[in-house]
Amino acid sequence: MSTAHGNDRRIDNIEFNVTDIARSKAFYGEVFGWTFTDYGPAYTEFSDGRLTGGFTTGEAVQPGGPLVILYSDDLVATQQRLQAAGAAICRAAFDFPGGRRFHFRDPDGYELAVWTAV
Repeated sequence: MSTAHGNDRRIDNIEFNVTDIARSKAFYGEVFGWTFTDYGPAYTEFSDGRLTGGFTTGEAVQPGGPLVILYSDDLVATQQRLQAAGAAICRAAFDFPGGRRFHFRDPDGYELAVWTAV
């Protein structure tokens, strides 16, 4: 069965909560040569040429690293599989420009997110 997105159940995005998007763009652009696409004042997508991610000021900066975001063709089924495997849903599904996502904690307490295009 082919998937609509082609990346079902794969890491699709990494999101950094930052305090200053311009500073983050300057830093990663200079050091790693990343390119950027702005989506309003609170979100900028970055690309390293292989993987995309984002810088956002929409959430508090959290120690422990960026948010890993996986893609799913079926958000509800993925949430059910995660809960059956013991994951805790720590942020209920919500809409955002371009899709819908929820956050979960794995058995070690790491927070990840799963999104789907709408």
